[in-house]
Formats: sequence, C-alpha cells, structure tokens
Amino acid sequence: MSLRTAVAAPFREEGDTRMGESAFVVALSLDRDWFSPDQAKRLIDVAASEGLLRREDGTLEARFDPQETAVPDGFEPDESILRKRSTFERLLGTLVEAGEDKQEAVAAINGLQSDLAVTVEAAAALYAHRRGIDVSDLAGTARREL
Repeated sequence: MSLRTAVAAPFREEGDTRMGESAFVVALSLDRDWFSPDQAKRLIDVAASEGLLRREDGTLEARFDPQETAVPDGFEPDESILRKRSTFERLLGTLVEAGEDKQEAVAAINGLQSDLAVTVEAAAALYAHRRGIDVSDLAGTARREL
C-alpha cells in the first residue's frame, strides 16, 4: 500500500519508530520532494486516522514496524493517498496487501453481502477472517459504524 510505504520512508531513514512531526514533513516535502509541506501534514492526518501513526506533543510514532515495509527504488506515492478512505476501502486495501486479487475479493465480498444481507464492510471483514487475514481493528470500526 502506498500510504504505508510513504509513511514508512522517513522512519526507515531515521532508523527509528519515533520522529518529530516537522522532521517527517521535511523528509517528505524537501528531502524526497513527494509532497508540499501542507500535503505532508495532510498525510500525517490521514495516516493517524488509519492507525498508522500516533501523534503526541509534536512527535510521531509509527504504529507498525517501518523497517518491515519496503520502499522500492523509484517509488513515488500518488496524491490519492492524501484522502481519507472509507472503512471498506481500508479493508479492501488490507486484503490486496495480503496478496488477494482485488477483483476476486470484491466479487466474493459482494456475494457475501448479498447472501448474508449485511453491510459491505461486514462482508469484507468476514471475507478477510475466512482467509486468515487479521482485520480486527477495521472490523471494530465497521461495527461502530453500524
């Protein structure tokens, strides 16, 4: 997922899971030239809302191990990662990251939704569970949204 990759890059360079918010913005905007400073701040907001970052007193903490996220040579994130994704989009993204084919997953999720008469988010969480993919955090979000 490019959001996780974009967030991981500055932490990988620092070799730590914590860094100052301003250093993170500089790393994405000036060092890598991926985003403007305002866009880099927006990325922080999106990543925090998706549980990838924790923000506290001007410090950011990665809520995942950035060293386990590869940043391919030539990687450049798309600006689309700057928008908040729905719970379903996040569930689908997790499935694709785990190696599921996107079109097949969507078709299977739609089938579950129809068969079980549940929301698309509930169907996606069930599909992931049946595939052995941990989406417990997103399943909780889907439950709260009901």
